[in-house]
Amino acid sequence: MTATSVEQLLTDARRHIDRVRPEELGLWRATGALLIDIRPERQRADEGEFDHSIVVERNVLEWRFDLRGEHALADIDGYGQPLVVACSEGYASSFAAASLQALGFTRVADLDGGYRAWRIWRETALPHS
Repeated sequence: MTATSVEQLLTDARRHIDRVRPEELGLWRATGALLIDIRPERQRADEGEFDHSIVVERNVLEWRFDLRGEHALADIDGYGQPLVVACSEGYASSFAAASLQALGFTRVADLDGGYRAWRIWRETALPHS
Protein backbone atom coordinates (compact mmCIF):
# COMPACT_ATOMS: atom_id res chain seq x y z
CA MET A 1 0.00 0.00 0.00
CA THR A 2 1.29 3.44 -0.92
CA ALA A 3 0.84 6.29 1.54
CA THR A 4 -0.64 9.57 0.35
CA SER A 5 -1.06 13.00 1.90
CA VAL A 6 -4.29 14.65 2.95
CA GLU A 7 -3.52 17.36 0.40
CA GLN A 8 -3.52 14.73 -2.36
CA LEU A 9 -6.78 13.26 -1.06
CA LEU A 10 -8.31 16.75 -1.06
CA THR A 11 -7.11 17.43 -4.60
CA ASP A 12 -8.55 14.11 -5.75
CA ALA A 13 -11.90 14.81 -4.06
CA ARG A 14 -12.15 18.29 -5.59
CA ARG A 15 -11.33 16.99 -9.05
CA HIS A 16 -14.77 15.38 -9.22
CA ILE A 17 -17.04 17.90 -7.52
CA ASP A 18 -18.14 21.46 -8.20
CA ARG A 19 -17.04 24.25 -5.90
CA VAL A 20 -19.61 26.97 -5.30
CA ARG A 21 -18.45 30.46 -4.32
CA PRO A 22 -20.56 32.22 -1.69
CA GLU A 23 -21.99 34.64 -4.25
CA GLU A 24 -23.14 31.68 -6.40
CA LEU A 25 -25.03 29.91 -3.63
CA GLY A 26 -28.28 31.76 -4.37
CA LEU A 27 -28.20 30.56 -7.97
CA TRP A 28 -27.79 26.96 -6.86
CA ARG A 29 -30.63 27.35 -4.37
CA ALA A 30 -32.84 28.81 -7.12
CA THR A 31 -32.39 25.56 -9.06
CA GLY A 32 -33.60 23.53 -6.09
CA ALA A 33 -30.28 22.78 -4.41
CA LEU A 34 -30.26 21.79 -0.78
CA LEU A 35 -27.59 23.43 1.37
CA ILE A 36 -26.26 20.79 3.75
CA ASP A 37 -24.45 22.13 6.82
CA ILE A 38 -22.18 19.39 8.18
CA ARG A 39 -20.66 21.39 11.05
CA PRO A 40 -21.10 20.00 14.57
CA GLU A 41 -23.49 21.75 16.93
CA ARG A 42 -20.75 23.50 18.91
CA GLN A 43 -19.20 24.98 15.77
CA ARG A 44 -22.58 26.23 14.54
CA ALA A 45 -23.20 27.80 17.95
CA ASP A 46 -19.81 29.55 17.88
CA GLU A 47 -19.84 30.68 14.24
CA GLY A 48 -23.51 31.18 13.40
CA GLU A 49 -26.09 29.54 11.19
CA PHE A 50 -26.84 29.58 7.48
CA ASP A 51 -30.16 30.78 6.19
CA HIS A 52 -32.17 27.88 4.76
CA SER A 53 -29.86 24.95 5.37
CA ILE A 54 -30.39 21.38 6.43
CA VAL A 55 -28.12 20.35 9.28
CA VAL A 56 -26.66 16.87 8.86
CA GLU A 57 -23.56 16.48 10.96
CA ARG A 58 -20.64 14.86 9.17
CA ASN A 59 -20.64 11.70 11.27
CA VAL A 60 -24.09 10.66 9.94
CA LEU A 61 -24.01 12.18 6.45
CA GLU A 62 -23.76 8.99 4.40
CA TRP A 63 -26.57 7.31 6.36
CA ARG A 64 -28.91 10.26 5.81
CA PHE A 65 -28.17 10.29 2.07
CA ASP A 66 -28.28 6.55 1.40
CA LEU A 67 -31.56 6.48 -0.50
CA ARG A 68 -31.68 2.71 -0.18
CA GLY A 69 -31.33 2.81 3.59
CA GLU A 70 -33.91 3.31 6.29
CA HIS A 71 -32.31 6.52 7.65
CA ALA A 72 -32.48 8.62 4.46
CA LEU A 73 -33.78 12.17 4.72
CA ALA A 74 -37.25 12.79 3.35
CA ASP A 75 -36.06 16.12 1.83
CA ILE A 76 -34.10 14.39 -0.93
CA ASP A 77 -35.84 14.11 -4.31
CA GLY A 78 -33.40 11.60 -5.79
CA TYR A 79 -29.86 11.20 -7.03
CA GLY A 80 -30.25 14.20 -9.35
CA GLN A 81 -31.08 16.53 -6.44
CA PRO A 82 -28.54 19.37 -6.47
CA LEU A 83 -26.62 19.43 -3.19
CA VAL A 84 -24.18 21.98 -1.78
CA VAL A 85 -22.25 20.78 1.25
CA ALA A 86 -20.83 23.33 3.67
CA CYS A 87 -18.48 23.17 6.63
CA SER A 88 -16.57 25.89 8.43
CA GLU A 89 -13.80 26.59 5.91
CA GLY A 90 -14.44 24.36 2.89
CA TYR A 91 -12.17 21.39 3.54
CA ALA A 92 -14.32 18.75 5.24
CA SER A 93 -17.14 19.67 2.87
CA SER A 94 -15.00 18.69 -0.14
CA PHE A 95 -14.52 15.21 1.28
CA ALA A 96 -18.21 14.99 2.22
CA ALA A 97 -19.34 16.09 -1.25
CA ALA A 98 -17.09 13.47 -2.85
CA SER A 99 -18.62 10.87 -0.56
CA LEU A 100 -22.15 11.87 -1.63
CA GLN A 101 -21.07 11.62 -5.23
CA ALA A 102 -19.76 8.11 -4.53
CA LEU A 103 -23.23 7.25 -3.18
CA GLY A 104 -24.65 8.15 -6.60
CA PHE A 105 -25.59 11.84 -6.43
CA THR A 106 -24.84 13.54 -9.73
CA ARG A 107 -25.09 17.26 -8.86
CA VAL A 108 -22.89 17.66 -5.81
CA ALA A 109 -20.83 20.69 -4.84
CA ASP A 110 -19.20 22.14 -1.78
CA LEU A 111 -19.11 25.73 -0.59
CA ASP A 112 -15.70 27.19 -1.35
CA GLY A 113 -14.43 28.74 1.88
CA GLY A 114 -17.32 27.31 3.89
CA TYR A 115 -19.50 29.17 6.36
CA ARG A 116 -16.76 31.66 7.19
CA ALA A 117 -16.42 32.80 3.56
CA TRP A 118 -20.21 32.93 3.17
CA ARG A 119 -20.57 35.08 6.30
CA ILE A 120 -17.92 37.54 5.09
CA TRP A 121 -19.56 37.70 1.66
CA ARG A 122 -22.99 38.21 3.22
CA GLU A 123 -21.76 40.98 5.52
CA THR A 124 -20.14 42.83 2.62
CA ALA A 125 -22.86 42.13 0.03
CA LEU A 126 -25.86 43.21 2.08
CA PRO A 127 -26.59 46.92 2.50
CA HIS A 128 -25.91 48.23 5.98
CA SER A 129 -28.44 50.41 7.77
